[in-house]
Amino acid sequence: MAPAFAVFADFGSRPAGLSNAVVRHHRCAVASSYVVVTAGGHLAVDFVVPDHEDTAEAVLRLETLGTTAPVDVVLNGETVAKEFRLPEADTPDALCEYVLSVPGTALLPGVNVLHIRNADGGGGVLRLRSLALDPVEAAERTRRARAARGGGASVRTYATERRPLGAPVWQPGPPLLVHLDQGESLADPAGQEPPTRLAWRGTDGIESSVAFRTDLSGFHGHVRGADGSLGEVRGTLTEQQPRPDGPVAARVRHFVTEEDHNGVWRPAGRLGLLLDDGAPLERVTWSGRSGGATSLSLVTEATGSAGAAGGERRDITDRVRELQASDEFTAAGEVAANLLGTARTKWLAQESDPEVIFVFGAPVRVSSYSLTSANDFTERDPSDWTLEGSHDGRTWMTLDIRQDEHFRRRFETKEYCLATTGAFQHYRLNISDNCGDHLTQLSAVRFFDGGEAAPAPETFAFIGYRQAPGAEPVGYRGTNVPAPAAGAAPGRTDGQGGEDEELLAGDFSETAQSLQEAAQLLERLTRYLRH
Repeated sequence: MAPAFAVFADFGSRPAGLSNAVVRHHRCAVASSYVVVTAGGHLAVDFVVPDHEDTAEAVLRLETLGTTAPVDVVLNGETVAKEFRLPEADTPDALCEYVLSVPGTALLPGVNVLHIRNADGGGGVLRLRSLALDPVEAAERTRRARAARGGGASVRTYATERRPLGAPVWQPGPPLLVHLDQGESLADPAGQEPPTRLAWRGTDGIESSVAFRTDLSGFHGHVRGADGSLGEVRGTLTEQQPRPDGPVAARVRHFVTEEDHNGVWRPAGRLGLLLDDGAPLERVTWSGRSGGATSLSLVTEATGSAGAAGGERRDITDRVRELQASDEFTAAGEVAANLLGTARTKWLAQESDPEVIFVFGAPVRVSSYSLTSANDFTERDPSDWTLEGSHDGRTWMTLDIRQDEHFRRRFETKEYCLATTGAFQHYRLNISDNCGDHLTQLSAVRFFDGGEAAPAPETFAFIGYRQAPGAEPVGYRGTNVPAPAAGAAPGRTDGQGGEDEELLAGDFSETAQSLQEAAQLLERLTRYLRH
């Protein structure tokens, strides 16, 4: 197990990736993938060493970009290196790693403070990508763990193809985005390695299972449709991001997790999850090369509860946020938006086979829907139609088919139950024919669920199991949390630095081995945020 005081700060991402660290800075500029320490500036890193830790020597690794200014390294007021000059870099943006030995006598039980200072009086800068401080006996293992974590946290986009059972030709499929950042413990590098096998099911009922190539450049697997049809699926890597960024970052779900050990639930770090092939994720299982495995079922709007008492349906038409009609009679105000109202208005299309797309604010599971005939001309009533669902507005699944339907009177409402359901954000009413006219009309369309109640925010977001290599499986559960906040919070030094500083970021999720240690660092972090 990696020692508790292992310290890591990765400035190559926003927010910075930290472990057992609260980072402040003075006369620094925070760039997108590094921190610039200007002449006379410094970084201050607070970290905790457990009382029982006994280390003869530690290793400090500095990862820098290009040629840099001389550096002073000070630990708890003791100078470790004075005007340490880094060798010349081959190119201005060359990534270089430098290793310094730190005497164990400089480490103190409890909170420690490490200063990295730019000692150049001539205006040179230090561009720091990352720093790590580890006991010498575990430095190499911890470095490999971090490298494995970086590989597992990548975002990979695959172009996919599918081939139905017995078909000779592959057909284009939806792109697949994969991002799994499991846990935050450097003591468990296997938990951070990228998956070698992956299986999942979406709310559309489609199940997929794939195995990745050794270099993750592609995969091959099989797929079962919601209707039971079988086929093959394969993918080719088209893009890889070191970490979620931009719009992709907004799609990643973040959880704080727990493991069940002999009936006691213990914190198990964070989980970042993005698995997107067009349908919201319902369940997923993955395993790594070392033999570890994780499986979980997610709570969705459709699966969050067993339903309202008595299974009473609810009108959810008010959740529609957008309508798209193939045609509407705007001159007379007979537009598609009237379909959502309660007044006796109507939608009129100058087509015998129009369509209307209803876009909800979030995926919903529709159990039934109703159509209401308009005020005149029975010949304009729809007779043949399909109701379809889609996650992305491009790929559609047929949910209901009706033929030779007839309304007996004006403003009559007829309700239809769906045999096939799923949680979709887009619903399309595709009218293929009416009762004989060249125009088509309806007064209203309503959508109903089966009475399912949305999960309470304090309930768990997923349940499942987790199994480390060579270990017994344990229960695994998680709760939704917001994405890590970007940007810096203002703060001041507590007197040790002697100058105004700003808080860059803080994380001690792997630090606290006792309540006293956690309280020490939390108190210090709170002081930074108050001022």
